[in-house]
Amino acid sequence: MTGPETLTQVTSAQGFANWVQGFRGRALAQGIHPQVFDRAFQGVTLNGSVIEKDRNQGEFVKPIWEYLDRAVSDERLANGHQALRENRKLLRRIEAAYGVDPEVVVAVWGLESSYGTRRGDIPVIEALATLAYEARRGRFFEGQLLAALKILQSGDVHPQAMVGSWAGAMGHTQFIPTSYLSFAVDFTGDGKRDIWSDNPADALASTAAYLQRSGWRAGQPWGVEVALPRDFDMGLTGERQKRSAAEWQALGIRAVDGRAIANHGPASILLPAGVRGAAFMIFPNFHVIEKYNAADAYVIAIGHLSDRLRGAAPIRASWPRGDRALALQERIELQERLTAAGFDTGGADGKIGPKSVAAVKSFQRSIGMIPDGYASLDLLKRLR
Repeated sequence: MTGPETLTQVTSAQGFANWVQGFRGRALAQGIHPQVFDRAFQGVTLNGSVIEKDRNQGEFVKPIWEYLDRAVSDERLANGHQALRENRKLLRRIEAAYGVDPEVVVAVWGLESSYGTRRGDIPVIEALATLAYEARRGRFFEGQLLAALKILQSGDVHPQAMVGSWAGAMGHTQFIPTSYLSFAVDFTGDGKRDIWSDNPADALASTAAYLQRSGWRAGQPWGVEVALPRDFDMGLTGERQKRSAAEWQALGIRAVDGRAIANHGPASILLPAGVRGAAFMIFPNFHVIEKYNAADAYVIAIGHLSDRLRGAAPIRASWPRGDRALALQERIELQERLTAAGFDTGGADGKIGPKSVAAVKSFQRSIGMIPDGYASLDLLKRLR
């Protein structure tokens, strides 16, 4: 007799097979050749490990200090310096073509794949098909799957070589398929945009092209660590508040190393861990990196790692290391409770974006807290 678990597996497998057949028609209607589709899906099955990773990812987010500890570790720095030395000529050519500093490109490379040593080995078509069938964001992943088929149809890579992460990110700098179609370049001139090869040239140049086309300003910083005066109005912090560096300095803000801060365009003051953590003055290049990955911790990690690779000092401020990050359900609860209390977060999706930060600040002001916008466990407890 077939047990419940086996029956579930059989039902899922049949449901997936039916979904693939339905998707085949949609893909062909979008210009994918039948032979390309059939070759790409040969041997593809529902991947349970991918489903498991999707369902568990994002439940807990590391506090920024833990993220930075790992992202800008001594080992990451040492390997980054080595990557700069070994690829100096290539990186200079890329900088000449796209105007993006070698250290920034290498920082992305380091965070995304540990300088090419962890590019992923999961078949991309299988991963994306599984997620399109099963995931919470089915429409998004079906779009990525269609883009992956277009890449195969272009001849840039064979299906067997198209491997990546469980979520379909590929190559040295982990491009998702739609980003590949928009930004990947053939820097080696061999007729293929090969971001999967052991040779990182196309992948690194593609990353520089991505940043350049997203508005990268050559020779300008992503941000600088700053010290705030004791009487600073924390309501002025956040990405929506923009002033020139001179205007911020007139309010008493200084670089932590005492240097004057040059004007690099509209700047904001960011407090990723509230008043008890580091403060940064961020510039337009911060928002360019944000297009690669929107998480503040990621952007700061890329920026700080690139600074350290140039020889800059570590972040000077301390962090509230006794705090723990809110779990996904706690962040959703925080948003729901803020909204119920009259502080609109724009929805309860667990993502603490600008609207949620503004709501947190308004609530903090209403109860006499410093309005730094920090979504902490203490704040959630006050709302309960």
